[in-house]
Amino acid sequence: MTGRPAGGGPAAPGDTADLVVIGAGVVGAAAAYFATRSGLRVTVVDRGPLAGGTSSAGEGNLLVSDKEPGPELDLALYSQRVWREDLAEHAGLWEFESKGGLVVAASPNGAGPLAALLREQRAAGIEAVDVARDELRDYEPRLSPDLAGGAYYPQDAQVQPMLVVAHLLRMARLAGARVLTDTEVTGFLRAGERITGVRTGRGRLSAPAVLNAAGTWAGAVAELAGVRVPVLPRRGCVLVTQPLPPVIRHKVYAAEYVSDVASSDAALQTSPVVEGTRAGTVLIGSSRERVGFDREVPPSVLAALARNAIALFPFLASVQAIRGYLGFRPYCPDHLPVIGPDPRAPGLWHACGHEGAGVGLSVGTGKLLAQALTGRPTDLDLAPFAPERFPPPTDPPTDPPADPPTDANKPSPTTRTRDAP
Repeated sequence: MTGRPAGGGPAAPGDTADLVVIGAGVVGAAAAYFATRSGLRVTVVDRGPLAGGTSSAGEGNLLVSDKEPGPELDLALYSQRVWREDLAEHAGLWEFESKGGLVVAASPNGAGPLAALLREQRAAGIEAVDVARDELRDYEPRLSPDLAGGAYYPQDAQVQPMLVVAHLLRMARLAGARVLTDTEVTGFLRAGERITGVRTGRGRLSAPAVLNAAGTWAGAVAELAGVRVPVLPRRGCVLVTQPLPPVIRHKVYAAEYVSDVASSDAALQTSPVVEGTRAGTVLIGSSRERVGFDREVPPSVLAALARNAIALFPFLASVQAIRGYLGFRPYCPDHLPVIGPDPRAPGLWHACGHEGAGVGLSVGTGKLLAQALTGRPTDLDLAPFAPERFPPPTDPPTDPPADPPTDANKPSPTTRTRDAP
């Protein structure tokens, strides 16, 4: 094997490891970090650079506010503890910012459902504060005075996802892991039905466990092993403004964003999400649509994002947008990630399908997998995330083909933005 080692020693034909991780994004990096800390010999392989997919095109959100009670929220709360406790000493490395989230309702019709959701979330362990209409501007002075009310979520936070990837993999390498970039997995090694490693364009790598953390291409990787994991790309766009003095204190979004996140509609959906960054720029989202890997930024979508943002913050009407960008969320039809061993192909594990919550859920996913891979009880039950929960396909897919990207349509590895748009 002659891949490009990013650390941990040279690559050679016939290499072995305890765990091969396919994908050097934030989920793969977290899995590699915790597996290495658990004593496993880990090799990470990626067909491109570090954080070359969704992790380079997101906002870095660590959210609980957009999740309804259930397994995903349980994982989000668990991940919050990992970020704030297990990884607390490293928070400055990836610009961890506990800024809190403010969810607003445009009308009394929207305030009622938000209040009902708030009650359910509190019962599930979320910290949340009711915010009356006349209190909204205490949180965000530049908000529109026409909003009906909202809720404040102090647990919502943000990180810089590319820094998370870089530092988790750096620390994993210091503990003995290897990272091989520009190394594409082309197939799996087998002993009977059992997966025993991977075949790449540069050679073979043997391991008793292989983790599919390939993001939006996880479905294609699973197909190489003869199993179905229905992960599809879900495109999202973000507008970026000119740098401003600090004017927006929290992540602010409209209540309908929660229902958009939970929707399975393939058609375009937009709802306003606005937040400032340390650099002074303001990030404006959010859109969702399933269009395969089409990387063209539609002007009509960017215009809708701008209109929605101005409805929340009227002062933005006079602020210049300097660019727009897009990324692809790894979408699963039931809106739950795929985490754990695959009994259909023993030796194959999955950590994919986190959609727009991948950054926030990554560290909880990685810690749970490290526990399972080393035969320890897991802190959370992985059954809701089981890979085999999906039935075999009965109808042809309705989305455009999810072909692996070429160099022309992969995100630039130099993009420095903040969880998927």
